[in-house]
Amino acid sequence: MRMRGGWAWALAVAVMSAAWARSGWTDTVKAQGLAFDLPDGWVQQAPSSGMRLAQAAIPGEAGAGELAVFHFGPGGGGGVEANLERWLGQVEPAPGTKPSRAQFDVGGLQVTWVETAGTLKAGMMGMGPAKAQPGSRLFGAVIEGPGGPWFIKATGPDATLSAAQDDFIALLHTVRAP
Repeated sequence: MRMRGGWAWALAVAVMSAAWARSGWTDTVKAQGLAFDLPDGWVQQAPSSGMRLAQAAIPGEAGAGELAVFHFGPGGGGGVEANLERWLGQVEPAPGTKPSRAQFDVGGLQVTWVETAGTLKAGMMGMGPAKAQPGSRLFGAVIEGPGGPWFIKATGPDATLSAAQDDFIALLHTVRAP
């Protein structure tokens, strides 16, 4: 993960971005006990699957990315580590890259997120792309708190999601009870 100066810088950017986001973003998503704000330009969509609570398109010159939100009831959906590892297993890392992860608290919620880039593997049983997609990036977050966990996953072209990384982190800093 390219953090341009390390974790301290990334955290500072995220906090500053979140403060800006709260005053400048207007599209709030509410999903079974969780609310968050979409970055400017991200477009909320009707979920493409009954498993998804919410969905949004992430615009980019390299092609759109996709954000999906899941919730399987209080305590459902498996543990944090199992989900993070499953998501990381969906991408064959690009040579010379390593997945990264971070964790922080916001409004009484624990957020753990991962990021990786490489080839998004073809999915099984209708999950994931029909064929492998090189040049992809994945962000995944598990939000723990009363009524959770909730799962937020974004996938798309590496260039699109790389450019949207600060917005994704800022989005995570807006999660709250509705």
